[in-house]
Amino acid sequence: MPYHGPLFGAKQTPLSRIRLNQRLALLDPVEADCLRHARRLLEWAQQEPDRTDAQAVVRAKQVIDGITNPFIRDLVTWRLEMRTLVAALRRRHRGESAPRDRRWGFGRWVSRIMQHWNEPSFGLERAFPWLPEAERLLARGATVDLERLLLGAVWNHLESRSDGHYLDFEAVVIYVLRWDMIARWTTYDGEEAARRFDELVEQAMAGVEKSLRPPADALRPERT
Repeated sequence: MPYHGPLFGAKQTPLSRIRLNQRLALLDPVEADCLRHARRLLEWAQQEPDRTDAQAVVRAKQVIDGITNPFIRDLVTWRLEMRTLVAALRRRHRGESAPRDRRWGFGRWVSRIMQHWNEPSFGLERAFPWLPEAERLLARGATVDLERLLLGAVWNHLESRSDGHYLDFEAVVIYVLRWDMIARWTTYDGEEAARRFDELVEQAMAGVEKSLRPPADALRPERT
């Protein structure tokens, strides 16, 4: 497969989705099923927005139980635990109190987060060095910067887990998960650019309309 290159320097995926699927069709059926389960949990496009947190956690556990490869299961578990941390940051940012039901999140850190709800980064900054910066960006409302930070953390984690895996199935999974991230970022970046373009056009049109209107004083009746 072609080299993916850096995440944030990418303008498009290293190969098309059609070509990627053609390559993945060569996988052993058991491996293909394992990869399908992993992507099913991690791709945002495959999530069901109407599910409650508890339903999502139950479903995640069911899917992970069906992943027989321990390396892939660990990768998926790490990502879901990261999402739990981010969800906790967002909840607290909205002013919510600590959840009382463990089913709101996934993984080993759920109880720790609940117990240390009011501590900065839930006291987990050593385990997750990106947490303090994520907290600051969330407080500032810096959505794009927060997205870059989180994707960068995932990208670096996949890089660290790729050591020793070159031509095996695990290397293919890491490649595909990175491909999904590039596809997400380039799409997201395009959407952000389009939104910004629309804002600039709206501002420009507002300026034109303003220049065509008579001065505000001319619209007011003279004071007596």
